[in-house]
Amino acid sequence: MNNKIAAVILGAGKGTRMKSDKPKVLMPVCGKPMISHIIETLQTIPADEIITVISPDGQDVAKAVAPHPTCVQEAQLGTGHAVSCAKNLLYDFRGTVLVIFGDTPLITKQTFLNSARKVQEGYAVVVLGFRPQDPARYGRLIMNGNELERIVEFKDATDEEKAVNFCNSGFMAFDGRYLFEILARIDNQNAAHEFYLTDAIAIARNMGLKCTAIEGDAEEVASANTLEELALLEKYYGKRAHE
Repeated sequence: MNNKIAAVILGAGKGTRMKSDKPKVLMPVCGKPMISHIIETLQTIPADEIITVISPDGQDVAKAVAPHPTCVQEAQLGTGHAVSCAKNLLYDFRGTVLVIFGDTPLITKQTFLNSARKVQEGYAVVVLGFRPQDPARYGRLIMNGNELERIVEFKDATDEEKAVNFCNSGFMAFDGRYLFEILARIDNQNAAHEFYLTDAIAIARNMGLKCTAIEGDAEEVASANTLEELALLEKYYGKRAHE
């Protein structure tokens, strides 16, 4: 396994719940678009490839991430589908592929490197988990020793699984050799008819591949869907700058 690192940033979301015409990833945190913080962190690795998935009207996002390339998700068919839109740019990439939601600007360089290290150790999929004060709405990471067995959405969890406080942050890292084969096997047989990236765990394990999770802190994995959550990101970012 080589130590090359590529990143796919999911940036096709709209800022509707933030009462803004701006794409969500361009909403500012400490005077800079959220996605710019992510790219700056990736550049310190430095990542070999940084690709952003944008919507058909995402020209402003494309300008913000330039000169890094973008690919267009023509229809919002879920997170698994979004990552697959980068296939033409990464089909022959060998190394770790980081999949990052564009509204999570606080994930650290060390966390990105830790996930890549796990891929280099032989894990095909690595998920970043965390332990929130209130885990209620988050998917649970069900571990068996060092192995991640599955991700269970809260609404589907048994009482025993709901008692688990190790939760899914959304960030994942993949062995590039298997990424697009895994994505091709994800189906949309669910209520929303979307292709969910979280299904990658079950698929990888069915392929005989290993999955695991690493742990980050709740502030690091914070994301923003509302103006209130955006203000919280500002607070966390300011706190980190003073540490």
